[in-house]
Amino acid sequence: MRVGSAAIGIAWDVWRAERGGPEGIARRQHARLSELVEFARSASPYYRRLYRDVPERVTDLHQLPRVGKRELMANFDDWVTDPHVTLAKLKSELISDLSLLGRSYRGKYLVVTTSGTTGEPAILVHDRLSWVVVNLVVRVRERRTLVRAAEVRAFLRRGLRAAALVAGGGHFAGVVLTESARRRSPAIARRVRVFSVLRPLADLVQELNDFQPTVLYGYPSAMLQLAAEQKAGRLRIRPVLAISSGENLSSAGRAKIEAALGCRITERYLSSEVPALTSQCRYGAFHVNSDWYILEPVDADYQPVPDGVTSHTVLVTNLANRVQPIIRYDLGDRVTLATAPCPCGSPFPAVKIEGRSGDLLSFGTPDGRVTILPLALGTVIEETAGVRRFQAIRTGPAAVRLRLEVAPGADRAQVQKSVEERLGSFFAAQGTGTVAIEHADEPPRPDRGGKFRQVWSF
Repeated sequence: MRVGSAAIGIAWDVWRAERGGPEGIARRQHARLSELVEFARSASPYYRRLYRDVPERVTDLHQLPRVGKRELMANFDDWVTDPHVTLAKLKSELISDLSLLGRSYRGKYLVVTTSGTTGEPAILVHDRLSWVVVNLVVRVRERRTLVRAAEVRAFLRRGLRAAALVAGGGHFAGVVLTESARRRSPAIARRVRVFSVLRPLADLVQELNDFQPTVLYGYPSAMLQLAAEQKAGRLRIRPVLAISSGENLSSAGRAKIEAALGCRITERYLSSEVPALTSQCRYGAFHVNSDWYILEPVDADYQPVPDGVTSHTVLVTNLANRVQPIIRYDLGDRVTLATAPCPCGSPFPAVKIEGRSGDLLSFGTPDGRVTILPLALGTVIEETAGVRRFQAIRTGPAAVRLRLEVAPGADRAQVQKSVEERLGSFFAAQGTGTVAIEHADEPPRPDRGGKFRQVWSF
């Protein structure tokens, strides 16, 4: 069936799934999983080998082995189901040429790269059906929540000008999706632009002042930085709506952004592998679109965790994409499934996002090792007098490298000494051995994908 002719049927089914209850959603999920596994076995040499000991008829998702980014990328040419798509060709014919951002590959595939925030960058290929599902799921499930009536009226008065606060310099998802939209129409190209968060802040502020966006979307860390510029009077914009994704947005961060920019900020939880994984309801809960995507919270041994228990990581399955099957893929996020139905009445499971399991820090102790939450470590540094911004990188089992930006007027040497003393007390309380603190000369900065991570481990 042609994708164009199937779109109406998919849209109708997405709408009906909301009204079919958990049983109807489970039937759709099971049927699509069976079809995907059968297709992957027949068309992907990698999955054919991986599933050689799996029963022909899969009745339980846990019969399927999990997969990870590293092994998939190592077997890229066998992973994809189109023999004309190879890693070497993608790199030479598309990825290496930034002038091709947003252009479909071979006339039918959208290709994005990840920034490698969990240590392993990936190249991801989506076919037309995958993006039809993404667009329809988002439009149908978020039709009442993404934009409010008052915001629609404001857009009608002031026009729609969208600024994507994402990373430039690569085929990252935010850039590719924005440039893909710009290629479809000159009118869209005038109203939608990428503003790279890798550019100097002063240049970024000036460009936004000139563009006067009514919508901001992208990393919340970039929006927090802009909120400070707006408060200082250097940034002068009046957005109607801000949409954050790619990083967790704290309640404190939300309050700062809304107060400074004078608009509502909403969130999306998704990834390049599963682009429409969740939809947010009017109560702010993230609901898994489980008719097209499967989310499995698991512990450190990859066993399912009960509802209400925070996972060590999460496995995801994309039931729509055929060119590059994603089946029980370790995404690395920490999530918690709700224990009670959401008051919005949605039949889709609600999930709370806790962050990346890959960012947990492990340090040596006299008796072995101890794991420390990045939030705890970051709080010790952040609450030190004189610290304006920071990044802490675990460079070894007993070493941390700090990038500090001190507040204006603060004595840098004294701030560094205070941070060392506070961290020393913190590590001692955690039972670690001596942890060496190294102060870097470079200031805090985003990674190559544009995400500003405060705490992580090499």
